[in-house]
Amino acid sequence: MTVPDTSAAPASPDPDRPAAPSAPTAPGGPGASPTAVVRPDGPWTHREVAANGARFHIAEMGEGPLVLLLHGFPQFWWTWRHQMPALAEAGFRAVAMDLRGVGGSDRTPRGYDPANLALDITGVIRSLGEPDAALVGHDLGGYLAWTAAVMRPKLVRRLAVSSMPHPRRWRSAMLADVKQSAAGSHIWGFQRPWLPERRLVADDAALVGRLIRDWSGPRLPDDESVDVYRRAMTIPSTAHCSIEPYRWMVRSMARPDGMQFNRRMKRPVRVPTLHLHGSLDPVMRTRSAAGSGEYVEAPYRWRLFDGLGHFPHEEDPVAFSAELISWLKDPEPDR
Repeated sequence: MTVPDTSAAPASPDPDRPAAPSAPTAPGGPGASPTAVVRPDGPWTHREVAANGARFHIAEMGEGPLVLLLHGFPQFWWTWRHQMPALAEAGFRAVAMDLRGVGGSDRTPRGYDPANLALDITGVIRSLGEPDAALVGHDLGGYLAWTAAVMRPKLVRRLAVSSMPHPRRWRSAMLADVKQSAAGSHIWGFQRPWLPERRLVADDAALVGRLIRDWSGPRLPDDESVDVYRRAMTIPSTAHCSIEPYRWMVRSMARPDGMQFNRRMKRPVRVPTLHLHGSLDPVMRTRSAAGSGEYVEAPYRWRLFDGLGHFPHEEDPVAFSAELISWLKDPEPDR
């Protein structure tokens, strides 16, 4: 495993760097139907694929090696709207999926543990007819990308994770680091029954807007984009399904299934890994994320975006996309 480069990546595009294609405007309006919110028109196409006993909504564009994009909380596939055109233009098949219970995917009564959610992801890779994929995950999507790379290594070509440490690192930081435990206080709050769901959807999901703004760095999202995430959260059962993975992550810590998962995640990641993080992330401390390289027995590259918060792919999409694409195309990613 190579020593990670801890220098901060620029949070603003280089003057000579080509600008990423502009993303379409926010979908729908205040009275838009759920379908209009989660399936907006754009340069991509929408469809459903079956995997692991459920149906998943995907948006896709471009041709080439598959790059599968995994969103985090409290978002859905649309969070990757800036990266998809950039990846397609760079010669990749960009596919963004809605995780189980979110966006346009099935809301099943169970199946929200990380092992099963990781099988959703690898099942989608197979359903797309591809031999493997480069996984790109943010927040919860990053947690699941780490998990998929360990559980089904033959299906993961490369791994890029943003704003989320390795699951074992996450567990130890949440339990042993007082500052990280406080930064992730919303996860502890999710353990109460029903109240978190009600708070998430109250006042047209106003809490979703507050969380996104509070977790961002100085480059705050525009009101129109925040409203999209608020409307998506109000789709029936979305709030409950969005919280369920976090309930499992905490409640299983002392249970046999949780301890088995933690032991399973001791297996090293053996594919090239890019770890991206915002220096001002208030949810996941840089110190918590940076120790994840110990679980990678392959080229590991750490990039810290100076001046960005929890959503670097939205706060500075050009810099994020350029870093990601450069790494995906690099035949020697250990540099």
